[in-house]
Amino acid sequence: MTEYPGIGSPLFYGVFFAAVLVMIALDMFSLKKNSSHKVGVKEALAWSGLWVAVSCLFAGWLYFKLAGNPGYGAAVAKEKVLEFFTGYILEKSLAVDNIFVFLMIFGYFKVAPQFQHRVLLYGVLGALVLRTVMIFVGAALVQQFEWILYLFGAFLLYTGIHMMKPEGDEEGDLANSRLLNAVKKVVPVGTEFHGEKFFTVENGKKIATPLFLVLVMIELSDVVFAVDSIPAVFAVTTDPFIVLTSNIFAILGLRAMYFLLADVAERFVFLKYGLAFVLSFIGVKMLVMHWVHIPISVSLSVVFGALGASVLTSLVYTKKTGR
Repeated sequence: MTEYPGIGSPLFYGVFFAAVLVMIALDMFSLKKNSSHKVGVKEALAWSGLWVAVSCLFAGWLYFKLAGNPGYGAAVAKEKVLEFFTGYILEKSLAVDNIFVFLMIFGYFKVAPQFQHRVLLYGVLGALVLRTVMIFVGAALVQQFEWILYLFGAFLLYTGIHMMKPEGDEEGDLANSRLLNAVKKVVPVGTEFHGEKFFTVENGKKIATPLFLVLVMIELSDVVFAVDSIPAVFAVTTDPFIVLTSNIFAILGLRAMYFLLADVAERFVFLKYGLAFVLSFIGVKMLVMHWVHIPISVSLSVVFGALGASVLTSLVYTKKTGR
């Protein structure tokens, strides 16, 4: 693991959370101004570019603050920024798998495109809170029980191998989902959509709309994915500040990435194998970390190489087969 200490400070956390709150406010203002509309590729591309730009600006600010601090210096600044980008790219890459699940959920519930924007925005907000809690809990466990990193590694290796297996009938699985049925038992859910409302009143009784059920499933699916992605970032660094910031900045751009890739996601037929390889590699890295030191630059190269190869192979294959 990294030889440098954690860099979290009130100033750093303050700047980070301030940046996140400003961007969320901007996103919600945009949603209110352009409510109930289908997000096009141009809009999704603009938002994706904005999220990436903000992440890069934050990384640049972090570098100069650390490099100009005698207690850290340029070496620590370079290492921490490299950790940030590695964690960011890793989380971004693993988030692509979320998109396939989101597509399945929206397709199963037949959610109109103009209402998907609002569901994903609130889904991301919920994910930010849940992931923040999970990261701080995970960091506390790692600091208290370093051996837990081996459990993370074994779990990631198992997950990577499991991803290699053929896919089943996911929509059929969703229809028989125990979680879905449990939510329906706890919260009365109507059968009809009411625009972008999550709740409505029928026969004098307040009930949830199917859109609320979609939101719950989006949140639950993100929790499942976070169980994979958060331990993966701990393989890059155990610094809670870097784990948190790289994870949150990546998730903030998830909604825009969904609309950017939704129409072409089915072309990435081999992407899951690239993701499986990345998870397996990260798992092995964690298992051998005390005997073999794998530099962050190597990890970043492996992530780029595996995902790039899987995407390129997918595009070539689908073009040849006319898919």
